[in-house]
Amino acid sequence: MSKDRKRIFLIKAICKSFFSDILMDCIALDPVLQKKIFKVYFCVSMTRLSVNINKIAWLRNARGGNVPDVVQCAIDIQKFGAEGITVHPRPDERHIRYKDVFDLKKIINTEFNIEGNPKEKKFVDLVLANKPDQVTLVPDAQAQITSDHGWDIKNNMDFLKEIISVFKNAGIRTSIFIDPDPHIPALAKETGTDRVELYTESYASAFERGERQTAIDPFIATAKAATDAGLGMNAGHDLNLQNLQFFIQHIPQIAEVSIGHALISDALYFGLENTVQLYKRKLLR
Repeated sequence: MSKDRKRIFLIKAICKSFFSDILMDCIALDPVLQKKIFKVYFCVSMTRLSVNINKIAWLRNARGGNVPDVVQCAIDIQKFGAEGITVHPRPDERHIRYKDVFDLKKIINTEFNIEGNPKEKKFVDLVLANKPDQVTLVPDAQAQITSDHGWDIKNNMDFLKEIISVFKNAGIRTSIFIDPDPHIPALAKETGTDRVELYTESYASAFERGERQTAIDPFIATAKAATDAGLGMNAGHDLNLQNLQFFIQHIPQIAEVSIGHALISDALYFGLENTVQLYKRKLLR
């Protein structure tokens, strides 16, 4: 896709995300109008929404066949306004299959983020073969149901330095999963990573108990340390319509949130298009 076509696609996605079909009918492909929309959009919201589509693949696999169609869902999610698609293929392929990654690569016109454990050679080969915009390194065990902790960077420093250099030499932006600890970003910087992803399960749990300030404080401190270290920041895990806005309001420097389970669950009630728009509105500030 050409640069101009990507720009037009993003303009349409922005307008559809916030104003549905009303502005879509009004927008001509006017470069001046496009610049104005970009200016307003990026002044209001700088945090991108990447939708993790693992649960869509899990539903497909539960029955066999190709319903729902993972590739078509990714196409539609981008049209609905998401700025990225995230997948986390696991060795047992219980949701996203390795073949899905190759199929998805062909239709991603926003950003493609692949998550996984780089200690598995098959995962490394998959990432290098597809060259996504970003690879997020997560220290998952093979049988793990979902991610539940960040990297022990000190004890994995040499490994992380080596594998991050492999991905960066291939032109892939790197991000590593970390726990909320203000001492960690300085260590992360030593690995050569471009970004860190804040593992937000503890925030979500405390928020649900009504302990909002307790929930956010360690993340604010960690985010400040990451900014001081010159690292970009992403966030993900258990973020939802109830807790997302509070998180972003207190940590506005988050570049991207990756949300899957909650968003796909909400889509059962609100519909996929409306749900993507609801999440993007929570990112406004």
